[in-house]
Amino acid sequence: MQTTARHLPAEERRAATVETVVALAAEQNPGDITTAAIAERMNLSQAAIFRHFPSKDAIWQAVMEWVAERLLARIDRAAADAASPLAALEAMFATHIEFVAAHPGVPRMMFGELQRAEDTAGKRMARTLLARYGERLTLLIDAGKTNGEIAAAVDAAAAAALFVGTIQGLVMQSLLSGDARSIRTAAPGAFALYRRAIAATS
Repeated sequence: MQTTARHLPAEERRAATVETVVALAAEQNPGDITTAAIAERMNLSQAAIFRHFPSKDAIWQAVMEWVAERLLARIDRAAADAASPLAALEAMFATHIEFVAAHPGVPRMMFGELQRAEDTAGKRMARTLLARYGERLTLLIDAGKTNGEIAAAVDAAAAAALFVGTIQGLVMQSLLSGDARSIRTAAPGAFALYRRAIAATS
C-alpha cells in the first residue's frame, strides 16, 4: 500500500519513512532497498527523504531505534501484567513472537545489519537492544529463582541467552519457510520446552 506523506510534519515524515522501510523489508532483501524505492513507495522525491535523513545509514539507524523502542515497550507491558516471573517470561515470549509476525521485515533487517562487517550506528543500536532485552530477562529469571518457580541451579545469563536464541531459531525457520507468520504456530511448543528446561521440579 502506498503511503501518502507529502504534507506530514517532520517527525511524522520520519516515522512514516521508517514504517515504509519496515514494510519494504518484508517484501524484499533489505540490502536491496534504495532511497529511490522508499521515496517511490511514499510518493515523494528522494530529496524529500534526505531533508529528514542525511544518509541511508541514518534511515537504518532510525529503523533500529524504532524496533528497540516498540519491542521493549511491548514486552515491558506484557511482563508488567503477568502474575509471576515465569508467567512474565511466557508473556514476553508470546509478545515478541507476535511482534515478528506482525512486522516480518524487522528480523530480516536485524540479521542483515548484524552481518555487516563495519560497525554501523544501526548495528550498535541492535546490540544495545539485545543487551537491554537480556537485562530484563536476567532480572525475571533471578526473581523466578527467588520465588521457587525456576530451578535454583539455573544460570540466569545462559537462560536469558537461550530465551533469545529460541526466538531467533524460530525466526530463521519461518524465514526459510517463506512464511514469517508461521512462527505463531511453532512458538507455544518451543516455549513449553524452554519452560521445562528452567522450571523448578515439584
